[in-house]
Amino acid sequence: MGVTGICFAGFGGQGVILAGMIVGRAASIYDGKFATLTQSFGPEARGSACSAQLLVSPEPILYPYVTRPDILVAMSQEAYRRFGPTLKPGGMLLHEEELVRLDEATRDVQTFGIPATRFAEELGRRLVLNVVLVGFTTAVTRIASPEAVRQAVRDSVPPGTETLNLAAFEKGLEFGQSKPCSPHAT
Repeated sequence: MGVTGICFAGFGGQGVILAGMIVGRAASIYDGKFATLTQSFGPEARGSACSAQLLVSPEPILYPYVTRPDILVAMSQEAYRRFGPTLKPGGMLLHEEELVRLDEATRDVQTFGIPATRFAEELGRRLVLNVVLVGFTTAVTRIASPEAVRQAVRDSVPPGTETLNLAAFEKGLEFGQSKPCSPHAT
């Protein structure tokens, strides 16, 4: 496996950057790979477009920017609209299925949906939808091992929220592992 580019995208306040940081930390610190992370924010702190571009590789990374991601994790409709066209043909689109409506542009990519917001609400905090998506991303893409991502979640979330965030991770991981992850029809 060569360099893999991942774009986590949504709006400010969804934990987009934290999701990218968790996966990058898992891959680089706990799985012994190389990773880079760049971030992009809209002018407002909350509610505007936000993305985290992550590169993961078994070899040193020479250029830290993702121009055409292999994987897009879309947490909002605006993120899908903005970053969907940048996804490589044959790439993988993971999306919050209750917030993102797919269109014909997904014909050349594999799509995988999860009701991450609903799962987060069932756990008692809508804010952990990003960690549900991290678990789902781990299961579907295998970009990092579940053990490494579990440890990265523990080390990345605010003190006192570890149990909730680990439950969110496990919910997304379980959904990705138990559900047949074949591309959804669009």
